[in-house]
Amino acid sequence: MLKLRLFSGAAAALLIAACAGTPAPQASLDAAQATPALAVDFYDGDFVDIQQFTTPGGVSVWLVTEPSIPIVSVQMAWRGGSVADPDGLEGLGQAVVYGMNEGAGDLDSLAFQTAMEDLNMSFGCSNGTEWTSCSATMLSENAASSMALVASALTAPRYDEGPFQRFLREQEVSLKTRETSAGYLAWRAQSQALYPDHPFAREVTPESLAALTPELARSHMRALMRKDGLLVTAVGNISPEDLAPLIDNAVAALPETSDLPPVTPVALPQTAAADPVIVPLPQPQSLVRFIGPAMDRANPDYFPAYVLNYTFGGGGFESRLMKTLRVEKGLTYGVSSSIDPNPSFTVWSGGGQTKNESAGDFITGIREEMQKFIEGGVTEAELSDAKAYLIGSYPLGFDSNAKIASNIMSVRQDDLGVDYFDRRNALIEAVTLEDVNRAAATYLAPGRYSFFVVGEPKGLTAE
Repeated sequence: MLKLRLFSGAAAALLIAACAGTPAPQASLDAAQATPALAVDFYDGDFVDIQQFTTPGGVSVWLVTEPSIPIVSVQMAWRGGSVADPDGLEGLGQAVVYGMNEGAGDLDSLAFQTAMEDLNMSFGCSNGTEWTSCSATMLSENAASSMALVASALTAPRYDEGPFQRFLREQEVSLKTRETSAGYLAWRAQSQALYPDHPFAREVTPESLAALTPELARSHMRALMRKDGLLVTAVGNISPEDLAPLIDNAVAALPETSDLPPVTPVALPQTAAADPVIVPLPQPQSLVRFIGPAMDRANPDYFPAYVLNYTFGGGGFESRLMKTLRVEKGLTYGVSSSIDPNPSFTVWSGGGQTKNESAGDFITGIREEMQKFIEGGVTEAELSDAKAYLIGSYPLGFDSNAKIASNIMSVRQDDLGVDYFDRRNALIEAVTLEDVNRAAATYLAPGRYSFFVVGEPKGLTAE
């Protein structure tokens, strides 16, 4: 149920000068001091109450007001991640987010970190494949001062030479260590075999690192972080009329829009190669990964497949992969699977580690379990157990302000609707045995899955 409420009142004091030495634009200060009535759509949910509003500056915000906890968690997200790095400048997005709390305005890196400590707040940004995000957690009594510090980072990030060189050194170490990381090598083999020309397959290289500069980072920050399409979620002891001017002030200096390239979805082959791809790496165990095409959330098979995955490989010791490959056959300490419904990369994947000598048996075991689902399906007891766990464990992801804000942001990024939290369990409960077994027959055919092995496996024929 949506309820329209109007909020008005004086905005919280803005303390930019005190925190960062970078005055906010006078127009922003004037707007914050004279905030007009704020229209708020109030979703009174069974799971969580969410207030939706657009700030006077045009920023879309979802807020959960929780007066009992004197903490406020704020998350911001912009579509555009590492795939937006220009060709030859791979790693630029990482350079952008690394420097966001390394100094701003008159505050160098040490002074910025000290200011955060004095305010008992945290602030940082991350650069994923398709999204760039910033998050801040603060005491509600320090919300104005803390958000002012965030505003300084978004308004005048310094990207000083010292922190930037530290970033480059850390990245250079990462480039070396990744060559002995089984997980990274499996990802590289997967991307080169299945989607070599897609931006998702691009890697940071010594050459791309050498081409990065503070000036490029400062410029790219304006391309990634802009007002257009900005999503904000917040949870804590703060009202819409107090939060709105703080958000507007924080993003006042961002450009209205930028020209980022769209992402073309990855199209995995419906039929995979029969033999695994083997990546040599001297180690006593082999990492085995498998990946095949799945579905996005709009597909009616998504929730049946999501429930099915719990029994297949997502339910820990309750999954068939664990019961068979670990408990019965002793081939591994752990094996798991998951579904990624991201429209740009809908995949069903999983894997685990096994001794080099048993890598072939491990792969055979996974394929045999897939075939068993196709031939015999899921039992009523397995379906009931899967639903009970997926529904009963869901509230555990909402035991802190930061987790709630993160979960709400995921709903916003996936465009699931403000009522998703109330619909989600009902959608799981509605899954039938027929639905699950149809999904198994459609998506778990072993021939749909590509296998990648990193190690020194014995007795395998490489592709």
